[in-house]
Amino acid sequence: MTLVEFPQSVCQFGIATGDITPPVGIYHRMWGAAKHDRSTGVHRPLTASAVLFREIDAESSPDSQQLMIALDHCLLEQSEIDRIVAAIEQQAGIPPESIVVLFSHTHAAGLLIRDRSELPGGDLIPDYLASVAKTVAQLAARAVDELQDVTISYANGHCDLAAHRDLYDEVSQQWVCGYNPSGIADDLVLVARVTNSSGAIVATVVNYACHPTTLAWDNQLISPDYPGAMRELIERATDAPCVFIQGASGDIGPRHGFVGDSGIADQNGRQLGYAALSSLEGLPAARTRFEYSGPVVSGATIGPWHASPLPDERQADCAQWSTDRQEVPLSYRPELPTLEDARRQQAELRLREQAARDAGDDQQAADLRALVERKSRLITRLICLPIDRYPFRTVVWRVGDAVWVAVQGEPYQILQRELRRRFLGVPVIVAVLADGWGASYLPPAELYGQGIYQETVAVVSAGSLEHLIDNLTARITACLPNNTAG
Repeated sequence: MTLVEFPQSVCQFGIATGDITPPVGIYHRMWGAAKHDRSTGVHRPLTASAVLFREIDAESSPDSQQLMIALDHCLLEQSEIDRIVAAIEQQAGIPPESIVVLFSHTHAAGLLIRDRSELPGGDLIPDYLASVAKTVAQLAARAVDELQDVTISYANGHCDLAAHRDLYDEVSQQWVCGYNPSGIADDLVLVARVTNSSGAIVATVVNYACHPTTLAWDNQLISPDYPGAMRELIERATDAPCVFIQGASGDIGPRHGFVGDSGIADQNGRQLGYAALSSLEGLPAARTRFEYSGPVVSGATIGPWHASPLPDERQADCAQWSTDRQEVPLSYRPELPTLEDARRQQAELRLREQAARDAGDDQQAADLRALVERKSRLITRLICLPIDRYPFRTVVWRVGDAVWVAVQGEPYQILQRELRRRFLGVPVIVAVLADGWGASYLPPAELYGQGIYQETVAVVSAGSLEHLIDNLTARITACLPNNTAG
């Protein structure tokens, strides 16, 4: 072997970033166990990024472009996502089918949905959400204006920030959502460096699977969690914006998490940031490959290599483009509770919570308050579910040597591990929570009925994750004609 190729994409690319930090005092209670309602300050600002990919030398059309909006939020309701998409279409002229909205999934930004408007700090939610839609639309228009020809180079790194988070508590005989020392967690960090024709870095992308749950119920500050410090570190080193993409992290979270100390979130972020920077520093120059130079007689006979420019044919391969947007129908689980049952159970919990308060049992009252919140979220999910089967939204777009995959909800890590195993050597960027929570969690079939949190709140039937993996495999195979799934 005298040539080594590096995975690369050639396309048009535009990016714009902006601040979407909510006002201090806004409703903030994301955690059922939290005792506060309002935020009391800001740890780090929240960021929105508009990232536009377009086929090289192509004009704007649904088939030739993909706009990716990345928001520092846990989730937004579908109605808010629809408002953002409509605002983008009006201001930037990008059709809705070309837009996907992603969430970093920080749990420290607050639960900003309109049905919380009557709660303390909730009066600030409507105006804030309107400002987010306006800001994101402006960013999308700027991303269009910033379009330029680029090369995207990819590299893999590793970081053990993330840990398996399905733990069986032997003492209380129940599953809890927490660090499982014996569990397996995907440690892959997939990084992308975007450079322009002059070789300057335009942006970087970090794709990593780990719940941003460093900060939990004791935290009262608005925060992007660990992605904030990670971005700061990389942006300082590259002098270019860094976009974080949350991977398939349904069963993965930080080893050191569920704390109120924002310093731990920064520590976690720096850990990921240094891992990503290490991989970025090892990338070769854009549009080059490594070529063996031949033997050189010295104290030993040396075999040096050198970087050489890509030939035109190889550059054309790096510019290959395709988009595939589909709704994958997933069956609901047969034991899914009805809306009436959920409301009745919530009412019973509220009565028990009040009784505990009247009896002076503060701990029992706090636990029941958290369970009331859990039922509120179940009710919200049930109200939003389409009839018959869930139309699970997915996007697969190929840019040269890489495939970008965006899916709704929170699949377990096996989704990305399996796709990358089946397509060895192909950078497969996996983005979850694409256009919202949707069908919530997608655990493996064997976990159904065990009482694990993610399984208990899943709305689709056992086998849905496996069906989705096979569906995506077939579509990735179709867009990579010279690659067969392994």
